Amino acid sequence: IYQAAGGGDLARSAALTQPMLFLRNLAFYLAFYSGSLLITTASLASLPFSVTAFRARVRNWSQWQRWCVTHMLGCEIVHEGAPLDQPVLYAIKHESFFEAIDAPALFNCPSVFAKQELFKIPLWGRAAAAFGLVPVEREAGAKALMKMIRHAKALIADGRPLVIFPEGTRVPHGERRPLQSGFAGLYKMLGLPVVPVAVDSGPIYHRRLKRSGRITYRFGEPIPPGLPRAEVEERVREAINALN
Repeated sequence: IYQAAGGGDLARSAALTQPMLFLRNLAFYLAFYSGSLLITTASLASLPFSVTAFRARVRNWSQWQRWCVTHMLGCEIVHEGAPLDQPVLYAIKHESFFEAIDAPALFNCPSVFAKQELFKIPLWGRAAAAFGLVPVEREAGAKALMKMIRHAKALIADGRPLVIFPEGTRVPHGERRPLQSGFAGLYKMLGLPVVPVAVDSGPIYHRRLKRSGRITYRFGEPIPPGLPRAEVEERVREAINALN
């Protein structure tokens, strides 16, 4: 029955492609991480001389991941819609490290809300702080929250878009989780429109063995500021899960 249904051919195909999958991953990891070290070092070396050059190197790092994903893993990256040409708060589905690293390639000099622990990574943490990522202390109190809000407002005044992963952590593809409570507070206090963005990187960009395929970004309709918490959370949650 298995062979009659084409299962024998599928099994042989899988056996043939498995070595290629490992080779693609080996090439990806060697290229991406060695390139990341070089680009991060170059970005920090340029920082004392030119903020513009420093930001360009950070974007280069994000673009380098895209190059490795498309040319070494054989993936296609598709955009349905596009970012707005104004400061907004982008609320993005978080399924893998891909979209977190990809933010500087996807947006124009974005400031991403990132957990405090990431800033302890050697070299990268220093570059992230200098680029303007906003550290999030999850267990901190109101004083830390107000500091984060002041930081974010300064970035808005500089014309930079803000990016948040409102679920607070990576969520497996197909799962829908409640948004973290901090999202509603930011939405209320920043007074910005929210653009929800769905992404389906989870089935492709696994933590270890990554696969070929298509990764899609889908930009939702902007959500105006000033809505009740329950309404904005429901609208964002529905939109970021549109590709599940």
